[in-house]
Amino acid sequence: MFDYTLVHWLTFFTAAILLNLSPGPDIAFILGQTLRNGRRHGFAAMLGVWTGAGLHVVLAALGLSAILATSALAFSVIKWIGAAYLVWLGIKMLVSRGDSFIANKNASNQRMRSIYLQGILVSALNPKVAIFFLAFLPQFVVAGAGPVGAQLFLHGTLIIVVAAFIEPPVVLAGSQLGAFLRENRRVGLWMDRGLGALFVALGARLAASTR
Repeated sequence: MFDYTLVHWLTFFTAAILLNLSPGPDIAFILGQTLRNGRRHGFAAMLGVWTGAGLHVVLAALGLSAILATSALAFSVIKWIGAAYLVWLGIKMLVSRGDSFIANKNASNQRMRSIYLQGILVSALNPKVAIFFLAFLPQFVVAGAGPVGAQLFLHGTLIIVVAAFIEPPVVLAGSQLGAFLRENRRVGLWMDRGLGALFVALGARLAASTR
């Protein structure tokens, strides 16, 4: 079971690394929360995103993601909910006065839980992620290497494991920059504006996307 060649693993991990390095709503959310709230909250956002990605992996392994690939209505519903959520997050930043970089410096554990849940939603409400897993993971299914669902789950989980080597350094670097921003209210204001515009743009791009 799970008997793969070296070429198989080299191909898979190369693709997984490139996937995790590509910019998107997930990494933008993680970096944004790190800059605004600090390292601990950046890690909370990261764990939330990983949890949301894990849900997509489970759905792909169970075959439920195929519904999004075949049903235009299901895809549209999830797409619009996800786009609206991203735009809502962006608008909250756009209308802020830049004080989030100061007020959230000593944010509570309840705030961390909120960020964790937001991370889950940012990832889980992106139907493009579900479609990607459904299109990407089957390419690494090998006949005779075990049940298809188990192979899909294994490779999907390994994508998240690869993220565990790439995204923490992003959080650590972002926390250093965030510390500077929290000492400069004017810079914090424009950073909030920039992050807000980015999330609105990501939401608009998701809304305009097709399967």
